[in-house]
Amino acid sequence: MACNTGPVCRMCRREGVKLFLKGTRCDTDKCAIERRQTPPGMHNYRRGKLTDYGVHLREKQKVKRYYGVLEAQFRRYFQTAERTKGNTGKMLMALLERRLDNIVHRLGWGLSRSQARQIVRHGHILVNGRRVDVPSYLVRTGDVITVKNRPKSIEIVQAAIAEYGREVPDFLNRVDGPQPEGQVLRLPEAEDVSIPVEVNLIVEILSR
Repeated sequence: MACNTGPVCRMCRREGVKLFLKGTRCDTDKCAIERRQTPPGMHNYRRGKLTDYGVHLREKQKVKRYYGVLEAQFRRYFQTAERTKGNTGKMLMALLERRLDNIVHRLGWGLSRSQARQIVRHGHILVNGRRVDVPSYLVRTGDVITVKNRPKSIEIVQAAIAEYGREVPDFLNRVDGPQPEGQVLRLPEAEDVSIPVEVNLIVEILSR
């Protein structure tokens, strides 16, 4: 499976916003974007003003990097959102929020989405009592997500919970205990996204 193996802090600097790709490190003074506000590359070179296309592209790239999806998969989400009744941009963001790796991260079981993706792929997560190892699995209202009843699985998740410093969103319910559990109370909406996004710019560039 294709994935980005380069330095992730460069992505935050390139987009000019924290994408929280390194978990709790992003909340400390070690965060690269806090130390260097300039984009990566040759900083002495005078960059010109972004074109209209460039503005649209940067918004799309920011969301792709935030959720850790590649171009082809991102376009499939957009096509699904187009076929769904309602605002296409809001439907797109809602679909991305429903990804299982994102839900695991928002529950605090993974310090970053990349760690949450690895937790899912390694079979540590159950959905409604069944093992699901597909990070792109879309959760539904009422789904019960639990950690596999195995010492290693529980140890990994409990370590993340102890370090996770953000609140669990209100569309999820987390129950801590010997075997951590979470439930999807309702489907996430565009307003539940924890990063500022101009979805209309994304819709415009993907509609071309």
